[in-house]
Amino acid sequence: VQLQASGGGLVQAGGSLRLACAASGPTFSTYAMAWFRQSLGREREPVAAISWSGGSTDYTDSVKGRFTISRDNAKNMVYLQMDDLKPEDTAVYYCASKKYYSNISGAPNYQYWGQGTLVTVSS
Repeated sequence: VQLQASGGGLVQAGGSLRLACAASGPTFSTYAMAWFRQSLGREREPVAAISWSGGSTDYTDSVKGRFTISRDNAKNMVYLQMDDLKPEDTAVYYCASKKYYSNISGAPNYQYWGQGTLVTVSS
């Protein structure tokens, strides 16, 4: 599975962005997907995860109610809708995949990674 993230940019606090992750590979639709983020000086942290069918999702506490992860298996795409953005959401965001879904878990559990896309939220 190859992944490519896009959609980052500069936005004011309270604004919205939608990140997209394009996947290639015949088995994409069977893989669980996730979004991670990494800000300067901090470890990469999981933000949201979604099962292969989209029927199960999980979020880190700090984004619950503001971010929504979704996927379109017909288009080999995963999305992260980010609303009510805060300056502390500023980070490089990565999409990742693994074979079996679980609630959000650390980076070592994921086998495939896209390049990051930078999200900057100004106050």
